[in-house]
Amino acid sequence: MAERINIDPITRIEGHLRIEVEIENGKVKNAWSSGQMFRGLEIILRGRDPRDAPLITQRSCGVCTLVHYLASVRAVEDAVKVQIPPNARIIRNLLHGSQFQHDHIVHFYHLHALDWVDIVSALKADPQKTAALADNVSNAPWGGTVYYKQVQQRLKTFVESGQLGPFNNGYWGHPAYQLPPEANLMAAAHYIEALRLQAKAAKMHAIFGAKNPHLQSLVVGGVTCVQDLTPDRIAEFLYLWKETQDFIKNVYIPDVLVVAGFYKDWGKIGGTTNFLAWGDFPESEKEPDSLFMPRGVIMKRDLKAVKMAEQDKVVESVAHAWYKGSDALHPYKGVTEPEHGDYDPNKKYSWFKAPRYEGEPCEVGPLARVLVAYAYGKKEIKEVVDDVLKKLSLPVEALFSTLGRTAARAIETLVIGQAMERWIMELVENLKKGDKKTYQSWQMPDKAQGIGLNDVPRGSLGHWIEIEGGKIKNYQYVVPSTWNLGPRCGKGKPGPVEEALIGTPVADPKRPIEILRTVHSFDPCIACGVHVVDPDSNQVYEIKVI
Repeated sequence: MAERINIDPITRIEGHLRIEVEIENGKVKNAWSSGQMFRGLEIILRGRDPRDAPLITQRSCGVCTLVHYLASVRAVEDAVKVQIPPNARIIRNLLHGSQFQHDHIVHFYHLHALDWVDIVSALKADPQKTAALADNVSNAPWGGTVYYKQVQQRLKTFVESGQLGPFNNGYWGHPAYQLPPEANLMAAAHYIEALRLQAKAAKMHAIFGAKNPHLQSLVVGGVTCVQDLTPDRIAEFLYLWKETQDFIKNVYIPDVLVVAGFYKDWGKIGGTTNFLAWGDFPESEKEPDSLFMPRGVIMKRDLKAVKMAEQDKVVESVAHAWYKGSDALHPYKGVTEPEHGDYDPNKKYSWFKAPRYEGEPCEVGPLARVLVAYAYGKKEIKEVVDDVLKKLSLPVEALFSTLGRTAARAIETLVIGQAMERWIMELVENLKKGDKKTYQSWQMPDKAQGIGLNDVPRGSLGHWIEIEGGKIKNYQYVVPSTWNLGPRCGKGKPGPVEEALIGTPVADPKRPIEILRTVHSFDPCIACGVHVVDPDSNQVYEIKVI
């Protein structure tokens, strides 16, 4: 007999998300994803100066920080037809690369790892065996029996005090946890080290962006940080980049391989069908040809049929979203007219619209980007992907899964980080030649349209602006979590998360950790009690999740 589970809110994400699933015979039979937050920045922007848009849209989130700023600036630049100088392009790439390094580390260790790592189990670990394991799988700058014994003692103090702090309300001891105690202790130690490292990684934004979050140095026409392009400032950035990249190479990647080795069955769980990547990191003024992470779309998992993605093939459906109307519209014609109603999975049930590419739902994010790059045969990505698959003895098909999504995030963090070194050296060479230009002047048109596409840590992001009388007439943006977590469209096709959850095994409906694994693998960004309802008795269970 089928039963419904409501997880509301999903925690360890940004924003408010409700996931409802129907379970039958121990597996998810159906799923509904509901965004529980309405912002309406599109409405706020109407009638404003287009130059206000980047600073306002950046406030969409304090986690994603740079990404809306960058997409919005690009949209206005496209509308006013200005070509930014090479130095501005490089600095934007470095800031965006820093976002990837910081964001993906935080996601894996502090938002997603606890779906795979049993913190309490670490208390049973042998510190000496843990040290041996760590020495065997990684090149971390810290370790040893004494070190792991100290970490274990810190965890024990938490447990004995009855206050687990950030580890409170976990499903510790759940049968779905597969790591041995020593691997759990190693991962717990790296969780703590990642907290220290991410604080340093965030400083890279401050060097050329003035601060973090919500950077200040991007403007329509370039960047304003020309005075910061000194040897000392560049060296400071380079030092922080190197420390972060060393952590990614020596700790993050090995940790993902260790976790994946114990959860290979998840290489067949949580997959979707279609993938979209706008691509990013332009390496010349020729876009999209010069994008380091290429632009493309893959339908029906056919890697051989990868093709260029076109923004004019995007529409957003509101058939199952709390907005007036039911038409599927391209963002240029998009309308944001909220009309909240009851939560009804058969009718309207989310603040998210439902983006579609050529009428189909598409997953966006690390897996989509890696698959597109892999399908194109991009050397930097292909080498790392093939190496990871070989080490795990898994076929390419395993990429289409929750495990593949988690591995792809680590893979692109490494590869984009490696590219950053080349961009830094390119900037240095330009400065040596006397090229310090970071801004190109421009004129505001009376009437224009512009598109700003980029691919950010959580996925494909697009901003569309229409200018009339020198003011914003219409503004729409389609964000990664709308693509991934959107509801069904007018044709009844489920969104990517809804699709990915179907077929997921659930051992204990009262502790649905398996559902959290797949949802968290998308890194939802939308801010704890959860209700599980027995459909026969209407009994309500209260569940807390971390």
